Amino acid sequence: MELSRPSLLPSCALIFLALLASPWWSVHSAEDVVITKVDRRIDLTSHIVRTSASIRFENKGSSDTTKVLFALSSAQAERLAYLAAIVLEGKGKSKTQSDPLAVSQVSFQSAPRDIVLYSFSLNKPLKRGESAIVEVNYVLTHVLKPFPEEIKQSDVQLVVYLDNAYLLSPYVVKVQTTTFKLPRSRVESFTKLDASRLADSELKYGPYENVAAFSHQPVTVHFENNQPFAVIKELEREIEISHWGNVYVTENYHLMHGGARHKGTFSRLDYQARPSASGVAAFNRLFAKLPPRAHSVYYRDEIGNISTSHLRSDNKRTDLLLEPRYPLFGGWQVTFTLGYGVPISDFLFYSKDGQRFLDFTFGSPISNAVVDKLVVKVVLPEGSKDPVVSVPFPVEITHERKYSYLDTVGRTVVVLRKENVVPEHDVHFQVYYKFNNLALLAEPLMLVFGIFCFFIACIAYMHFDFSISKSSASYQARLQREEVADAIQRLQKVMNVRAAVTDKLDASLRDLARTGDVASCKAARKAAEATLKETAKEVKSIQEALQASSRAASVLLKVDSLIQKEKEKQDKLLQKHSLTVELYERKLSSKDIDNRIAPYQQKLLVLTQEVSDLLHAIDD
Repeated sequence: MELSRPSLLPSCALIFLALLASPWWSVHSAEDVVITKVDRRIDLTSHIVRTSASIRFENKGSSDTTKVLFALSSAQAERLAYLAAIVLEGKGKSKTQSDPLAVSQVSFQSAPRDIVLYSFSLNKPLKRGESAIVEVNYVLTHVLKPFPEEIKQSDVQLVVYLDNAYLLSPYVVKVQTTTFKLPRSRVESFTKLDASRLADSELKYGPYENVAAFSHQPVTVHFENNQPFAVIKELEREIEISHWGNVYVTENYHLMHGGARHKGTFSRLDYQARPSASGVAAFNRLFAKLPPRAHSVYYRDEIGNISTSHLRSDNKRTDLLLEPRYPLFGGWQVTFTLGYGVPISDFLFYSKDGQRFLDFTFGSPISNAVVDKLVVKVVLPEGSKDPVVSVPFPVEITHERKYSYLDTVGRTVVVLRKENVVPEHDVHFQVYYKFNNLALLAEPLMLVFGIFCFFIACIAYMHFDFSISKSSASYQARLQREEVADAIQRLQKVMNVRAAVTDKLDASLRDLARTGDVASCKAARKAAEATLKETAKEVKSIQEALQASSRAASVLLKVDSLIQKEKEKQDKLLQKHSLTVELYERKLSSKDIDNRIAPYQQKLLVLTQEVSDLLHAIDD
């Protein structure tokens, strides 16, 4: 319900005032049930509104009464997350509680349109003149509306709550009081009525006497509430049962701050320097109560593991303090994954008929959080049959199939879905299923069979000859290709040796120009000629081998050209070397020597480039 000002009368109040003239009243006045006393307490200390109403019903009729009615407005019924009732018996310290009463929604054709009625079935009939105290507890979510809707980082959060000063009852109420428990003493405004008073952090209306059925007196409370508005938009819990010793739980959260939206920019410096004043309406930590003896706990998001968490564990409880990577302001969201394992002996049991059943908690382990959409998946071991679910409240139940490691037929997955989940739903539920112990041997036998097949394959590989016959055409062709590749590789090595000879001859000429030592230059030429002569024999044998191979036709022309060009280069180099030595012996000037050997040098450059290109072509 949207408000423009907290003091305005809500539009639904006019509808309730119109109900006073409804003819449907006469239907319930005939039942002769009255409410002698109502003590209603509404807890507004968090973003979840919890109401506890102690109602004394009295039967003034002539017949026994087995059911009593309870009413909520349609607006509250839409936000109703939890409703339960018990009968209180006895007085003082001897007071006892009955089992929870069966609750069902009822309707009548003449019932007012904006009222939802619920019927509580009493454990024993209420006889004429007798009275019974029924304690009704119900929880509403998303009924605290931020006002203003947007606040800055340093602002406190103010919220508005709308309700009825009277218990919306189909019966006459003789005496009743309503108390609102607030988180702080700061109250911006509240509806002032007769017998209304504010004392510290409690706002009380009443007592009011002889209130007619379905009386409605709207009240509005505008107050400060900086508690974490932790709203889990979607939570998927996967509970996987392993008969080898553990139950593994994986929880995927989509969490947001459901309070007043953050306005403006966020200053990390101000938040760190003054955490109690800057960001007072934000929250940066969550408390999760995990099962006892939980182990292998991890807390991560899309980036990786989140180290800002603290775990305290013993045999009785496991407390986990979660800190997101950044504080959450109004409208901000975060996604993360929480996972852990627990011993299977703590949660898996045998029923009397021999079935196994899982006994686990249903809701979220995070304290005081609202879950808009909850999906609980129970993954049963492979081979499980006939799953049956026992949940103490209505849920949507479907079945899926999941495949994991070494699975053959897949695992049965029981899927439970529920919306608007609150901490009161964090109760135990059971999943019964049938399982044959022989199915435990399936995975070990599969591993043994796989290892056995692997060793059989290794033995076969070692004892059988898988090589291709040496007389086959493919083998001969492969052999020839290898011979050609080997000949090309040998040729390249020889060419590298002859290239090194070229470098040594050039080096001897440079030394001659520097020192004038003709004898050393002639000795270098003699050694080079010996090396060239030896490599020429190897080049000839490689050329003959390639000419004899039918597979070398594609490279033979390139090889012949390479050998010819390389020989021309070596001959031209030797000519240059002889001429240079001769000119130095004749003691010509350096300029004359350079002019005489210039044609040889140019020809050598051209031949060197051609040899290099042919080597690259053969290598390709």
